[in-house]
Amino acid sequence: MIKTLLLSALVAGALSCGFPTYEVEDHVSRVVGGEEATPNSWPWQVSLQYQSFSSWYHTCGGTLVANNWVLTAAHCISSTKTYRVVLGRHSLSTSESGSLAVKVSKLVVHEKWNSNNVANGYDIALVKLASPVTLTSKIQTACLPPAGTILANNYPCYVTGWGRLQTNGASPDVLQQGRLLVVDYATCSKSAWWGSTVKTSMVCAGGDGVTSSCNGDSGGPLNCQASNGRWQVHGIVSFGSSLGCNYPRKPSVFTRVSAFIDWINTVIARN
Repeated sequence: MIKTLLLSALVAGALSCGFPTYEVEDHVSRVVGGEEATPNSWPWQVSLQYQSFSSWYHTCGGTLVANNWVLTAAHCISSTKTYRVVLGRHSLSTSESGSLAVKVSKLVVHEKWNSNNVANGYDIALVKLASPVTLTSKIQTACLPPAGTILANNYPCYVTGWGRLQTNGASPDVLQQGRLLVVDYATCSKSAWWGSTVKTSMVCAGGDGVTSSCNGDSGGPLNCQASNGRWQVHGIVSFGSSLGCNYPRKPSVFTRVSAFIDWINTVIARN
């Protein structure tokens, strides 16, 4: 009996959230201004894809938060499109071993989301997979932060995604990562920054004019490492500046996940 317990604890530990099997390489200089991620070092990152005729196209990122639920941005979801979720992938054009493409059975957009007013917030949605996935070294669930957690100014995080490499530029085939420092609400809400556009239910990160999220990164995670070494997803890529993805003092803006923990838990429990 004791042996069984230990084995099950080890298995659970090996696949517990927030500890990627493949190490995150911490030498990021240049997503816009980012660099190619180590393959499968962000195993909760997914590609949300829509169908057009017989082909599938990447539209947004997302985060696997349970074996059958993906967290993404509300603005990524259209009720008229058919979606699938691709998991365990590094190169979008390659059918990599260990990767999966799973159909979607349900889309739940936050009831207060208003597509005509992104600055109002609530840019959050959950996507239910048609069938649960088996967790592996390449496919893992993300840890979410405790409800109400606020990151300190200049806290280092990573944005990850297959978004454009520069404003109006090309989209990469392989997953990119970029190191962004959190900009606290007091700074980000200053008139020279985002002003009243940014809300307390959001997280700002970046704004150095070099590294940022960009089109195609939407819905993807802002990954921040906790003091115990676990990675937690603190943000969902929401919006950036129309002046350019990496415009100075216009940091990438994320939906703050810790403001929506109750909503996430309620949706998953009810569906």
